[in-house]
Amino acid sequence: MGRLITVEDAADPRLADYVRLRDVQLRKSLEAEHGLFIAEGEKVIRRAVGTGYRARSLLMAPRWLDPLADLLERIDAPVYVADEAVLEGITGFQVHRGALASMARRPLPPVPGLIADARRILVLEDLVDHGNVGAIFRCAAALGVDAVVLSPRCADPLYRRSVKVSMGAVFAVPYARMTDWHHGLEELRAAGYRLLALTPDQSAVPIEKAVWGERVALLLGTEGDGLSSRWLRAADEAVCIPMSPEAMARGVDSLNVVAAASIACYGLMRS
Repeated sequence: MGRLITVEDAADPRLADYVRLRDVQLRKSLEAEHGLFIAEGEKVIRRAVGTGYRARSLLMAPRWLDPLADLLERIDAPVYVADEAVLEGITGFQVHRGALASMARRPLPPVPGLIADARRILVLEDLVDHGNVGAIFRCAAALGVDAVVLSPRCADPLYRRSVKVSMGAVFAVPYARMTDWHHGLEELRAAGYRLLALTPDQSAVPIEKAVWGERVALLLGTEGDGLSSRWLRAADEAVCIPMSPEAMARGVDSLNVVAAASIACYGLMRS
């Protein structure tokens, strides 16, 4: 059972895992160094524990002890309890969801091991917005995508905002990170994947007319520029989501990456 510990000082060194959660640069270095990530809110914490992540500790307001009582019975970690003012002093913001958990990361599988038995995967190139990455994982989980492959510079799916936006879907979809951006796509092609590059270019093949293979990797690019020219050239086919003539007349020639991913995932899983 979790060990209840009352905390009254925001500077308590035992709470180092939770310090300044909005400081992106600090959190990147701290979480990488200590092999942790932060789960926020009851639903996300339950999903993290339920999918096998180990809790290092929990931090919560007293009012969350009863709703989480059954979970606290099953974990072996300190449970720090503090009032709202102390929580805000530690994290740097008002913790509306009342409960946080520091979770131990697990080693990522190598890309070949991840894709060995997958048929439909997403490949994210250099998406840097954590919210977008979390939302795409939620789409992937909802629509049955088998796995996600990240380019080396893609944002961390286990960063707090990614986890929060995904509602814990990042725990449900297996993922791995490429070690070599230049040759990573060749590794997928060698495994039998047909590479479809999603682009806003309306001269590309409409996605519903794409040639689908037995194994398909759908490539999604950055929030601003889309896929790099290298990855576009390396793809087997460039595909687009056709915009209506009315939309084009209004100057709307593309969707944001999350909306495009949701439509493309739906098409991917129906193929």
